[in-house]
Amino acid sequence: MPREFKLPDLGEGIHEGEVVEVLVSVGDAVEDGSPVMIIETDKAETEIPSPVNGVVKQINVKAGDIVKVGDVLMVFTEAGEADAKGEARPAGEETKQEGAVEEKAAQPEKEVEEEEGQREETAEQPGAKGSKPGPVPAAPSTRRLARELGVDLHSVTASGPGGRVTAEDVRAFAARGQRPREAPAETPSTQREPAAPPSPTESGPLPDFTQWGPVERQPLRSVRRATAKRMAQSWSQIPHVTHADEADITGLEAFRRKHKQEVAARGGSLSLTVFALKAAVAALKMFPRFNASLDSEKEEIILKNYYHIGVAVDTDKGLIVPSIRDVDRKSIFQLARELDELLARAREGKVDREDMVGGTFTITNVGPLGGTGFTPIINYPQVAILGLAKARYRPVVMGEEGAFKIVPRLILPLIVGFDHRVLDGADAARFINTIISALHDPEQLLMTM
Repeated sequence: MPREFKLPDLGEGIHEGEVVEVLVSVGDAVEDGSPVMIIETDKAETEIPSPVNGVVKQINVKAGDIVKVGDVLMVFTEAGEADAKGEARPAGEETKQEGAVEEKAAQPEKEVEEEEGQREETAEQPGAKGSKPGPVPAAPSTRRLARELGVDLHSVTASGPGGRVTAEDVRAFAARGQRPREAPAETPSTQREPAAPPSPTESGPLPDFTQWGPVERQPLRSVRRATAKRMAQSWSQIPHVTHADEADITGLEAFRRKHKQEVAARGGSLSLTVFALKAAVAALKMFPRFNASLDSEKEEIILKNYYHIGVAVDTDKGLIVPSIRDVDRKSIFQLARELDELLARAREGKVDREDMVGGTFTITNVGPLGGTGFTPIINYPQVAILGLAKARYRPVVMGEEGAFKIVPRLILPLIVGFDHRVLDGADAARFINTIISALHDPEQLLMTM
């Protein structure tokens, strides 16, 4: 009987995606776990694997189509049925099956019966291969690692957000020799984000603009489409308040220029964002409610004891926000190298979904493009965001009364947007003062290198 393959639930509240590329054709033989198409969901491209060994009988989608969870993407003829009808088999399958028959025929009858019983028992186990009809949520890089290590993703207990299997899960499973493992107790680092609420109601019908002149329509696709939905959701769900201040980074800039060649020699780029990452974590530790999410249904504030900081990146496709994990555990040199690599992958369109999920706080730096200030929108379900505008030299009055002098100082505008349901204006003022203090004194940041 042909098997329909539907778009699985990819977690993190994702309900649809755009088909980027179909990797197979009708009649192609496929193996369980091999990629059959690429779908872009929530600003990241995800490989969708085949759920069976078999042959592609029908393809229902093409590049550019928008598909929802549950839509039938393909129809497969499974390997056993393909054999009966004389259809193609996955490469190497015929040899494996014939060898298995010969081996089984040579076994004593009792051993064959015991083997069949073990197979039936294994098939009934929750973690057994084949017990789950759909593919396991995992990034393409994680799937490649699993194939290299010979690990069945269905047997691995997931610790990632939204029930996703991470590369660490696969390595740990392989190190244990693929023994079954119990589900880990849920800790603050493995708790899932609250499910995103539905998008707000669409606005009413637009007027016919052609009555006033010629128009051109462009499809809202890919990153632009995901951004539109995400921003509408954030704006409708979160009561935004913005607090702004300025930091004197004259000393920090001198320190950056002094050490940038040394950092470059280690494969990184010592940008202002690197220092902002460390300063933000220092403030988040002092004011943990900025590193939180609000569970409206349970009326609880979820404080996160880990620091995965998202960095807004301007790409050819639009704005995306990958995260750097465990910023508090990394030195300035490590962050400079990791941030440089992450930005390059983002602009080349090579970030994984794992890079895009699990962020606890976001930094957006528009300074390289100019601007004296702006009002950043919070990245739901986070509760705060830090914006950096363009640093400029300005005349500043310094000294004591009676001995004032005007000197040029490099001044950086800082903006923090916060969720007024969780935080107040006084909290924002204290939070941004902590960041200003850290950026003003490079020695303070050196303590964490």
